[in-house]
This record gives sequence, structure tokens and C-alpha cells, in this order.
Amino acid sequence: MPPISRRHFVGASATGVAAISTSTTWLASTRIARAQKSPGESVVLALVGAGGRGSSHAAGMSKIPGVEFKYVCDIQDQRGNAIVRDLEKSQPRPPQRITDMRRAFDDKDVDAVVIATPEHWHALATVWACQAGKDVYVEKNPSLTIWEGRKMIEAARKYGRIVQVGFQNRSGPYAASARDYIASGKLGRIVHVKVYNLLDGSKWEPQPDSEVPPGLDWDAWLGPAPEVPYNRGRHLNWHPWWDYKGGTLADDASHQLDLTRMVLGDPPHPKSVLCIGGNYAFQSRREVPEFQCITYDFGDFAMTCESGNATGYMRKFPGEVRFGTQWPHWPTSATRVEIYGTQALMYLGRHGCGWQVVTEGGKVIDQDKGYFPDKWHQPNFIECLRSRKQPNADIEQAHHSACLVHLGNTSYRVGQRQLLFDGMSERFVNSDAANALLKPVYRKHYRIPDAV
Repeated sequence: MPPISRRHFVGASATGVAAISTSTTWLASTRIARAQKSPGESVVLALVGAGGRGSSHAAGMSKIPGVEFKYVCDIQDQRGNAIVRDLEKSQPRPPQRITDMRRAFDDKDVDAVVIATPEHWHALATVWACQAGKDVYVEKNPSLTIWEGRKMIEAARKYGRIVQVGFQNRSGPYAASARDYIASGKLGRIVHVKVYNLLDGSKWEPQPDSEVPPGLDWDAWLGPAPEVPYNRGRHLNWHPWWDYKGGTLADDASHQLDLTRMVLGDPPHPKSVLCIGGNYAFQSRREVPEFQCITYDFGDFAMTCESGNATGYMRKFPGEVRFGTQWPHWPTSATRVEIYGTQALMYLGRHGCGWQVVTEGGKVIDQDKGYFPDKWHQPNFIECLRSRKQPNADIEQAHHSACLVHLGNTSYRVGQRQLLFDGMSERFVNSDAANALLKPVYRKHYRIPDAV
């Protein structure tokens, strides 16, 4: 497929992406109004990526008074039609179904974009959106590498943009109460934290390359990633490849890691990291390992993260926990967090589970039940578009949480070595190979510049 032209820009989905021209002419024209527009009561949005999560955001945000989606962007012919039909029923004017994201960027009516693309497109799309004067809601994990996350922060600050990340636990009242409880000292001194992400799964099997299916721009889907022939496995399940995602660790564990950082008072980067892992369960040939066990040294305490996808007896929190009053069975909860203090243990659950504090014999001495936090997180983004206050999951703290994913994966990729990390410079002090993984090797037409 020929390379993207300088004026080509396509919308994206959870199985597609957004692509944008790096034309200096286009960037110059969009920068004129990049930070001058602040939405009032009326907020106009564009959805970039009409898969399941993107469509869920559109459905939720469109119910907030004064909010409408003018565009639904997706590069695949049929994807997005369902949410378009739903939005037609809930807002004064129907959204336009487009495949060229540049139309939304060029439209002065559009205040912000909701980016729900594959992970390898998050940073690039966010930087370009900021340069175009648009605020951004970007799904987790916000970046593919540490360097990308730093560029997202720089773009948000330089152009005065609101950038909210889909770490929705930060808007949950249960997360705030857990943070306040720990800060009160009732757990005692925190000495150890265990983050779990032990999910169900099956053996990954490679698939042969094939012809690009009709209606898909494969070059645009790859975007900044290396050029390879079309492969259905890559297209529909990109998680096992380093070029597109950080695996299960980035997909689910990023939520637990971010929630943990929040309730601990958002500590800075850890001093070191060590990741041990491999394809232990199925002995597959996937790049991103089936299982990982990571140890982070925060100086005052240690934290571990155990992540994998072959423990079918472990379960994410079910609907009656996320949306109801039921508590989970903590020992077989796949995405729980355990925070060990010198006086008590806190079990912490994401996505509406809440938290319980126990002592000897499992006696519950304190607790706060939650509810799935989209109901607070989506309105927080809209409120910040109007007020210009920083959102609950601002890109700065979200970047620090995302770095825990990147640090673990980097340790694994350089030979399962312990890496010493300088949090100020965001570079490794004992591995040139690790530093080489800080920044992706972008293709010519899809690059984040050093100076955003």
C-alpha cells in the first residue's frame, strides 16, 4: 500500500486508527486558534474510534446536558454506524459519519476529541489534537513508551489543552476515601503493596499474512508502527505485539496500577524495577509474555505486580460488585490490590468495587463500597472543558502510572534485568539497551517531533 500523503488524515477505531498529515501548512493553520477557544455551556465533540469503548464514551457523554457529537470517525466502512444511530435519537442533530479525522480537527465548532484507538496511536493523536487546539479524552494506556507520555504532557501544557485519560477510577468517590483513609495513618506505615492482574485466557496462535480486507487502510492502521503485510491476527488482536501495545499489563493492570498510585498519594517514579516472566502457561510464541511478575522499589516500600492470562478460576469483579452492593471474594478476584500497613491490610478493587480493611482472622473494620466510575469520570471531563480546571485523570499523573507498565515491560525486554531509573530525567542509569526503548522508531509520515 502506498505511503500516506501529506494531506491524508483518517479517523480510527478500537480496531482501526487515526492518521494525520504532518504537513507544516496544516499545522500552521491549526495553531492559529489552538488555545483561544474555550467551550461554554455548549460542548461539541468528535469521536475518534467507534469500537466498544469509544461508543460507550459517546453514549455516556452525549447524555450530559449541552453535549453533542458532531462527528463519528472510523476508518472501517461499517464500524460506527450503531453509535451514529443511537446519537441521532439523543441529540438535536445527527452526527456525521466520517473517515477523515482531519475534518473534525479543521472544524472550529469542535471543542474536543475522544480518542479510543489502539494504543500505538494514542500519543500521536493526542499531540496532534493539542496542536489543533482541541481538548482530549484519550483511552488508557495513554502511551506506548515513556518518551511518548512526556511528549503528551508537553503538548497539553504548551497549547493550554485539557487532556483527560481513561483511568476512570480517579473519579470514583471510593478511590478518594481510600486515599484519605491511608493518609490518616489508620493502616499504619505502608510497607508492601501487591497488585494483581491474573486473568483468564487461551493459547495465542499465529495467523498467516493475507490480503487487506476491503474498506481498511492498513497503512493508516499501522501508522507509526513498522510496515508489515496485513495480518488478521495483528489487526483484530494487537495485544501480543510490542509495536502496538504493552500486552495484558497495559490493557488491564494499568487501571490497578493507577488506582494504587492515587490512593498512596501519587508517589513519584520508582527507583528500580525488575520483571521476570515468560510464556509459562501455553508455551506460545507471542512477543508479549503470558505471565509477568514485577517488583518496583519506591524507597519507602516495595510494590509487586503479577499479571497474566491463563488463570480461569480468577475473575474480574462482576456486575453485581461494580454496580451493586455485593463484595467480591477477594482471594479469587483477578484485579484486586492488597495494601499492607503495619496495623492492617486494605483490599482495594477497581471499577466500582471499593475497599475493605481487615485485621487478624479477616475481621472487616472499615470499608467503602463503590460504583462503576464512568458516571463521574465522563462528566468530569466535560466540566473541565468548561471551567479549564485540570481533570481528575490529568495526563501528568496518568503518565506516571503508565510508566509503571513501561518500566516492567522494558525490564523484561532487555533480558529480565533489574533496571535503575532516574525519575527526574526519565532515563535508565544502567542500561543503554533500555534507554533505546524509551522512544519508538516512527515511520516517516507518522512521527511525534522532539519539539511538540
